[in-house]
Amino acid sequence: MHYNAINLSEKLSKFSEHWSPKVIGEMNDYQFKLVKILGDFVWHDHKDTDEAFIVLDGEMSIAFRDGEVKLSKGEMYVIPKGVEHKPYAEKECHIMLVEPKGVVNTGETNYKLTAENNIWI
Repeated sequence: MHYNAINLSEKLSKFSEHWSPKVIGEMNDYQFKLVKILGDFVWHDHKDTDEAFIVLDGEMSIAFRDGEVKLSKGEMYVIPKGVEHKPYAEKECHIMLVEPKGVVNTGETNYKLTAENNIWI
């Protein structure tokens, strides 16, 4: 067994594209994913699972049909399953997502920002 810490900064330095989650670890059936975001994403939901957003650096917002939540470094928000949302960031923001294996970043919405799933770094 390997006993190596996962260095988030080192992992974030390995990619530059936005809206393309990269897996860095798994726990039971859940994955921890790092993502760099910038600009607007697409309205979507995840019908079968909650989704946790943890801001590692920068600021972001998550729009809902009836409001929004703003998140800064060190803050997190859990979106309940089935709730339509649209993340966005005015400046590049680094986040960690915690969600079950197999979750597609755009839910069931097919969009140009739909990322390939299960990409490890």
